[in-house]
Amino acid sequence: QVQLVESGGGLEQPGGSLRLSCEASGIIFRIHRMGWYRQVPGNQREMVAIISTGGNRNYAESVKGRFAISRDNAKNTVYLQMNSLKPEDTAVYYCNAYLPNSDYRYWGQGTQVTVSS
Repeated sequence: QVQLVESGGGLEQPGGSLRLSCEASGIIFRIHRMGWYRQVPGNQREMVAIISTGGNRNYAESVKGRFAISRDNAKNTVYLQMNSLKPEDTAVYYCNAYLPNSDYRYWGQGTQVTVSS
């Protein structure tokens, strides 16, 4: 059974930092592309950051220079370091695992991030 368990969300002030973690089980972590997505009620889920099996990173324009994605294959964990947070970063953040060239895609349950003073 595949599980992606996110942690690290919460309430933070504008300009602050949070680090999200997502621990995966039930998959061969190192061969999956990992990513973070976010969703605001009424809007579509959007890509925030993805990291390939080889460590290549892609970011949404809105978070470039502020967020950093990383992975630790030994711990089956992907991280999202979020700095200089803005109120518009408020959303539910979801962890995603994708097996390249396949139909296998998995989601975590989501963690709420709220940026407010």
